Amino acid sequence: MILSPAERLIVKRYILPGKGEGFIFLVASISLVAVMLGVAALVIVMSVMNGFRAELFDKIVGLNGHAVVQGYDNRIDDWRDVLKQVRATPGVTSATPLIEQPLLASLNGRVDAALVRGMDASDIRENPSLKGKAIAGSLDRLTPGCQCVALGKELARQLGAQAGGNITIINPAGRSTPFGTVPREISYSIAAIVEIGVFDFDKAFVIMPMEDAQTLLLIGDSVQMIEVDTVDPDRVTEILAPVAAKLTGRAIIVDWKQMNSTLFEALAVERVAMFVVLSIIILVAVFNILSSLIMLVRSKTRDIAILRTMGATRKSMVRIFVTVGVSIGVLGTVAGLMLGAIFLYFRQGVVNFVQFVTGQELWDPSIRMLTELPTKSDPVEIVGITAMAIIFSFLATLYPAFKAANTDPVQVLRYE
Repeated sequence: MILSPAERLIVKRYILPGKGEGFIFLVASISLVAVMLGVAALVIVMSVMNGFRAELFDKIVGLNGHAVVQGYDNRIDDWRDVLKQVRATPGVTSATPLIEQPLLASLNGRVDAALVRGMDASDIRENPSLKGKAIAGSLDRLTPGCQCVALGKELARQLGAQAGGNITIINPAGRSTPFGTVPREISYSIAAIVEIGVFDFDKAFVIMPMEDAQTLLLIGDSVQMIEVDTVDPDRVTEILAPVAAKLTGRAIIVDWKQMNSTLFEALAVERVAMFVVLSIIILVAVFNILSSLIMLVRSKTRDIAILRTMGATRKSMVRIFVTVGVSIGVLGTVAGLMLGAIFLYFRQGVVNFVQFVTGQELWDPSIRMLTELPTKSDPVEIVGITAMAIIFSFLATLYPAFKAANTDPVQVLRYE
């Protein structure tokens, strides 16, 4: 919208009202602040929701793969043949044999549930979710036959374990004796303590070389599943369809969508719900812009009539008041984007400060699953939020702008 110099002068005059028009300026300022808060709230919430999904996807899928090939009786005896077929499938980037079994971990009389995970030694060191996550000790010590394990941070804390110490893993399915089954108890050295970043993993994981896990579980030279990564996690079912047909009757393939469907569907529904609810804040701000422009038009009725008698057209009046309203919306939107960016940058500091002031733990990892508040801004969403705020602001200006344009100077100035 191109304004003439005279129109720009009038817009500037109406955006910054003079003496006696302070109330109109106050309403306009409130409208700007409301738009700012609405945009900032949307940017912050959507970025945090995106961060939740991205962090959970990276950590959960990073440990469990895009899919797993699992035997019907929870074991794959001919796993080398299956592994060869999976790796030969187009679109598969990696396939790793895996053992995972819930057992018990004991230390100094303390017993806690543990999820024993047997992995290839090289995969332990190169897995993105484990690499560089050792907060004590070293994962390099985890080699076949080392009789050592890595513990999740929370599990180590609950048991009072430290790197370099020992821990006992209890397998209830132990030796059969005339008096019944005797649980199998094996002591392992603690090679490392890791912090994966997902509370459910950190409180349960016991990671050991695959060969040691086979010995602990008495399953011989077999594995329970094969972890598979593909070039595109969203197309994992399509990519693994050929190998799924070949393994019919021997094993099934479960992808990450099936393993975590409830969690990711809940996040998707909550994300949409939060977007709709917080959009109402912007809508309320837009009504503030509408009301401030209506008051401005009513207070400037005489000025509008004089401008019309001096040759100003209806289109000129529409442009002036649309520009005033859109300017408030644009300024509020820009301020909201800046406020949102500042909050997201200092997000963890803000959470810690509020926790310190209130004395309440706002971010409990056992509830939130992640140890820190995540964030991931989507440029497309930011553009969408910006466009929505500006479009709503524009629509709010139409009624008062046309009301000003339809002002009859004869009726207004009749008794002047």
